[in-house]
Amino acid sequence: MCGIVGYVGPRPSQAILISGLARLEYRGYDSAGIAVIDADGHLGLRKRAGKLQVLRDDLATHPMADGTTGIGHTRWATHGGPSDANAHPHLADDGKLAVIHNGIIENFAELKDELLGQGFTFRSETDTEVAAVLLGREFAASGDLVAAFRTVAARLEGAFTLLAMHQERPGLVVGARRNSPLVIGLGEGENFLGSDVAAFVEHTRNALAIGQDQIVAITPAGVSVTDFAGNAVDVEPFEVVWDASAAEKGGWSSFMAKEVSEEPEAVANTIRGRVHDDAVVIPELSGMDELFAGIHRIIIVACGTAAYAGMVGKYALEQWTRVPVDVELAHEFRYRDPVIGEDTLVVSISQSGETMDTLMAVKYAREHGAKTLSICNTQGATIPRESDAIVYTHAGPEVAVASTKAFVAQITALYLLALHVGRIRGVLSAAESAAHVHELQGIPGKISRVLAEEQAHIEQFSHWMADTQSVLFLGRHVGYPIALEGALKLKEISYIHAEGFAAGELKHGPIALIEPGQPVFVIVPSPRESAELHRKVISNIQEVRARGARVIVVAEEGDAAVLPFADEVLRIPLAAPLFEPLLAVVPLHIFAMGLATAKGLDVDQPRNLAKSVTVE
Repeated sequence: MCGIVGYVGPRPSQAILISGLARLEYRGYDSAGIAVIDADGHLGLRKRAGKLQVLRDDLATHPMADGTTGIGHTRWATHGGPSDANAHPHLADDGKLAVIHNGIIENFAELKDELLGQGFTFRSETDTEVAAVLLGREFAASGDLVAAFRTVAARLEGAFTLLAMHQERPGLVVGARRNSPLVIGLGEGENFLGSDVAAFVEHTRNALAIGQDQIVAITPAGVSVTDFAGNAVDVEPFEVVWDASAAEKGGWSSFMAKEVSEEPEAVANTIRGRVHDDAVVIPELSGMDELFAGIHRIIIVACGTAAYAGMVGKYALEQWTRVPVDVELAHEFRYRDPVIGEDTLVVSISQSGETMDTLMAVKYAREHGAKTLSICNTQGATIPRESDAIVYTHAGPEVAVASTKAFVAQITALYLLALHVGRIRGVLSAAESAAHVHELQGIPGKISRVLAEEQAHIEQFSHWMADTQSVLFLGRHVGYPIALEGALKLKEISYIHAEGFAAGELKHGPIALIEPGQPVFVIVPSPRESAELHRKVISNIQEVRARGARVIVVAEEGDAAVLPFADEVLRIPLAAPLFEPLLAVVPLHIFAMGLATAKGLDVDQPRNLAKSVTVE
């Protein structure tokens, strides 16, 4: 959740830290702060509860001496509420050491008791200050910040990324990570640390991904990475494939509006380079044919929107590979003692690649002999490095907390995986594979049509519904997870009650919620491909309409059967059934955004939510 930036180099660091934190605002936070070692060797600190602008204003009113070594932080409150005292950085060693932290230190209480018994005092309610005081004690004993980090890291339990600097060691920032993200940015005569590459992409696109239980020390001259035992380790270099401008609004009213507009591009970019001679061949998965041919079960683990993408992908994977697929919430997976083994493929889905619940599910799967494959949008992230294989989506940076373009990219990646594995297993003929590939390649243009032809209409009636208190979403087959996704988006950014249901469940309880005026969205399947399923959904529409519901249907072009029963019709282009979710979800994203905007809410940073959930 928290945003972390570190810098050493020749330039004044305050502006670099503040701009880096601004690029990490999407992660969600409730306080911000920076610490800088100035030209006189003094460590200065400024931190404030509230948004980053509060800190900016304070620095403008009461300037702080600048310097070329600094760390910055945006905090999401866990231990202790959002306040100036609980904000990071925290100081220790008589104000000479500054520490910032992402994660939760689970054994902080016992460590705090130990330190209190030795006469140390605390100024905050946080677990982070315990780590800071412990680190200050160890540095005072050794005078070596890296060695002190090793000692402290061995004592900490839980998830953490820690960054620290000491005024007696200007030009040095040290970091350590366990179960929490940290990446290195490589500049010329300067180096950076960040919780993700957005922290420093404005300055460099050359990066290093450090691994689990490792310590990094950056100076203007170079970077050193060791494990917690002090052994040097090799780190994986990579180039960030997007630049800073990709994370700017570019004239859009919000990042979410920009990212919805980029859904066609996200699908196209995820497909690009993975189709050869009308067949899907994913280069990253070369050499895994024997594995795919021998698997007997696939388990998809994910949370939230990613889990709904997994539910859509399940239909394609089972149909095109004939391998049974289960979709499980990552935070439930390892706690039920699942039956997995060498013939099981566990597929994890995470936009950030840092989702802690999903990461722990991946580790559990590997420990129990399963092969793991991750679908991720973020280079250098932890989950891909912990997995046996990786299929990157290429959606580009997604800043808005509520995921949109990453969702359609995840579904696209799952379809590519299904077609790749189906080809290897001999389930799909060349003609069948080519037909599916052509259908998938046509999706970006069809999403563009939905945006061009329906967006204004949807935004108009979403504004009319600004005072709505509850919305229901219904779907069958692949429309069911899209109903869940539509409800989640509305809950996330408009703060109103919304529920998604399998339409067949109506008669088993949810129909009791229908009353006059109740808005109900219905995702209607194609009558061309499944007349029986279409008839059943029309019957569901009649059931809710008879009880006074206001019905908004998402239906394909030319479907006249919905007209007598719908108050609003949102049209999507014709597509084969398995590909309809990539089109049907777009109007639901637009509606959620339109309704939240009509209520005057911040669609990019909804309350209580963070883009990257890095604690369980």
